[in-house]
Amino acid sequence: MFKRIVHCSSGVTLLGAGEVRAADIDEALALAPCLVAADGGGDHALALGHDPHAVIGDLDSLSAQAREQLGSRVHHIAEQDSTDFAKCLQRIEAPFVLALGFTGLRLDHTLAAMTDLVRSDARVVMFADQEVIFRCPPEIALDLAPETRVSLYPFGPVTARSEGLHWPLDGIAFTPAERVGTSNRATGPVRIALEGPALLMLPRSELHAALLGLGLPG
Repeated sequence: MFKRIVHCSSGVTLLGAGEVRAADIDEALALAPCLVAADGGGDHALALGHDPHAVIGDLDSLSAQAREQLGSRVHHIAEQDSTDFAKCLQRIEAPFVLALGFTGLRLDHTLAAMTDLVRSDARVVMFADQEVIFRCPPEIALDLAPETRVSLYPFGPVTARSEGLHWPLDGIAFTPAERVGTSNRATGPVRIALEGPALLMLPRSELHAALLGLGLPG
């Protein structure tokens, strides 16, 4: 068990050092007003005029100027066995997390963030440039319009049942090395029942549908 650094009764917006749009941060903060930064995400926050509640990480990318400005709100986690994203998720206590700035630069960092996302027990929705991404729960209902793109990416053996998808998931054995479920599309509202670890990816415009499907305020 990790010692919690951040305790928020509302959602947390978690900002990384990757590509991020100011409008996305504003949208996330409207839903999850407690801002936490992962390492160099602290510089992003300050540059965009936001004051993070805490900065957590191994501090290999946070600038000296940001460290001085943020003072005791900077929390150094020295171990190198986990990413800064994982360090933050392990030390945040909140109903849910909206994560930005963890995709779009280095591919290895993006893949590591996807792995952390599927491993985490926290309820996390990640913003990417064109998608929102989250771990698929055992059952989910999504209010989607016909033709909405729905991608399922397994992180191990996965079986599923579905309603409302153009290509049903029933009877398919998904694995990351053999069969994935990307670029499916909705025929209307979608229901998925799933066994195994997988991420769901929806278009960025479907953030609120994703939040409502996960039982989060949207």
